Amino acid sequence: MNTSTTAAPAATAPCEGSDAARGFIARLDTFLREELQPLAAQHGVDHEHGASRELLEQVWKRSRDRGFYGMTLPEALGGAGFSVEDHALIKEHIYASGSPFAPHVLGELTGPPRVGALAKVATPDQMQRFILPVARAEKAICFAITEPEAGSDAGAVQTRAVRDGDGFVLDGMKRFISGAPLCDVAVIICSTSEDPAVRETTAFFVERDRPGFRIEAGYKTMAGQSHTGNIVLTGCRIPAANQIGERGRGLGLALGRITVNRLLHCPAMLGLARLALQDSIAHATRRRQFGQPIGAFQAVQHHLADMATELAAARALMLSVARTLDAGGDGRAEASMAKLFCSETAFRIADRAVQVHGGEGIVQGSRVEFLFRLLRMYRVLTGTSEIQRNTIARELLGHAIR
Repeated sequence: MNTSTTAAPAATAPCEGSDAARGFIARLDTFLREELQPLAAQHGVDHEHGASRELLEQVWKRSRDRGFYGMTLPEALGGAGFSVEDHALIKEHIYASGSPFAPHVLGELTGPPRVGALAKVATPDQMQRFILPVARAEKAICFAITEPEAGSDAGAVQTRAVRDGDGFVLDGMKRFISGAPLCDVAVIICSTSEDPAVRETTAFFVERDRPGFRIEAGYKTMAGQSHTGNIVLTGCRIPAANQIGERGRGLGLALGRITVNRLLHCPAMLGLARLALQDSIAHATRRRQFGQPIGAFQAVQHHLADMATELAAARALMLSVARTLDAGGDGRAEASMAKLFCSETAFRIADRAVQVHGGEGIVQGSRVEFLFRLLRMYRVLTGTSEIQRNTIARELLGHAIR
């Protein structure tokens, strides 16, 4: 079984990005191979055996010191100023490396990508207490919208923030929040409407150490990971200074970059799909049956051909949409098309990878078995395939159908 944390070769195609992105990727590659790979091996970290908070802090700070961690921040805060296309290529390379630390190199789970858009509306006080500590890898943050009755319908949040004197009192529960077990602070989207029939959402910074703030963790996703948890708020009092932006603009803040964010989930999926393809090619070359490598059999060859073709098609769509966004295009429907097609395609590639590996592919501990479970999740995460289809259809039909 393949239980190694050794990074597989990343994308074999030449990088199409800018000179700056190519140089960044070259430095990243050295960091992944020479620092993170040995660190994972030393501590027994792989995709299903996570790292402690202390070890992750090492990764965050090493990445920060080498200029990677804050890449996605606004340039005024030390960001790299990369185009969407460059960002996609960089992220694809990180996930195609096979590193179990992939979500932490740029701080995607609990770091700068969570606060970059908020910097535009944060007060000077909030910059000092929340934004800058996250940017410096001193604090971890999570973004909490989902609730038991508010998933795809994000505006239906029932967690309440009630004004009380010089602050707010928060009550409710956020569920399935990525990064919650690691967080020092959470961005909580609450209902602030006095009329239950009126939807009004407002965003707040809420520190984990405040009385009435509790994390329920310990459960794992189907991919075996445990960095997801629930946030329970019971009479949690925060100062009014923790309100982010204007009252009633909570969802607007949360979803303000949804088009770009949807697209930027695609390189993670495709990097992982490339890993499944590479493992399948290696297995087809190594595994022998009937006196020859199984790659000599046409049935296996066809699986590999389909995997490579679909990966190339999905990648071309991702990069095309990235260029549209870089050129100033709206790209709303196109980003949903990319998220839909890339997530469905990446899962099909993982499914074929299991088939190519045969018995080895269905045993836990095999990397393709893990990738199968992880890539199945991406069809649900960050907007289900059905929600993407709704968005695409709405953009196509406009106001013709209500």
